[in-house]
Amino acid sequence: MTDHLQEQEMEIEALEAILMDEFKEIHSGESGLNTSNRCFQITLSPQDDDTDQSTTLPVLLALIFSHTEKYPDEPPLLNVKSIRGIQVSDLKVLKEKLEQEASENLGMAMIYTLVTSAKEWLSERYGQDVDADNVEEEESTKDEVIIPHGEPVTVDTFLAWRERFEAELALERAKLMPESALTAPKEKKLSGRQWFESGRATAKGAARVNEESDEEDEEDIDFDDDDFEDDEEDMLEHYLAEKSDSSTHSSKRAA
Repeated sequence: MTDHLQEQEMEIEALEAILMDEFKEIHSGESGLNTSNRCFQITLSPQDDDTDQSTTLPVLLALIFSHTEKYPDEPPLLNVKSIRGIQVSDLKVLKEKLEQEASENLGMAMIYTLVTSAKEWLSERYGQDVDADNVEEEESTKDEVIIPHGEPVTVDTFLAWRERFEAELALERAKLMPESALTAPKEKKLSGRQWFESGRATAKGAARVNEESDEEDEEDIDFDDDDFEDDEEDMLEHYLAEKSDSSTHSSKRAA
């Protein structure tokens, strides 16, 4: 005589060892089955077992079963529920499929066989949708990358910017020039670059430091930007004219 209860207990222990966190006992009232016997729920997804469990799965199935008094010589009570993303019509199809397989496997423990079948069905029915969702998620992540936009740089815009920058730089350097250089006739004036490169700025600065150290009571001399406002425009025009003449000579030599 077959000890059905012992076979049922052995199967439950085996399922707990194999499925671990995917297997749990639930109250009969939440099983959807018409029974007061012990009920169990197995959580299934179309993903492989080695898939990162931290990833949110779009499809999850609950396979619920309860042993009958003469199981496995008679089929178990079965129910399927959607935890996430499974249509009601698909649940009906899957339940009929599992009940058919259960009737074909009478006489032996069959729950793990039904689990394998349900998992394969999920992979066939929803596996491609999961892959498509993963691809869509990757594409949306790429779209979220911020690409800076701005005015494109061309040779002409760069040259114009550089000419303006050098002119402004020359004006800044001109503010360090002595008054004698600023009050000299325009034709004898040095550009900011010429005066800076001539070494006079260094010599003048050194002489000024020596004078200040020898005369402790002499007040510091401050150069106010207002002293140079009248000359900045002339110096900028002079510098840009020099650049223009230099470019013209270079073009002639190249011709």
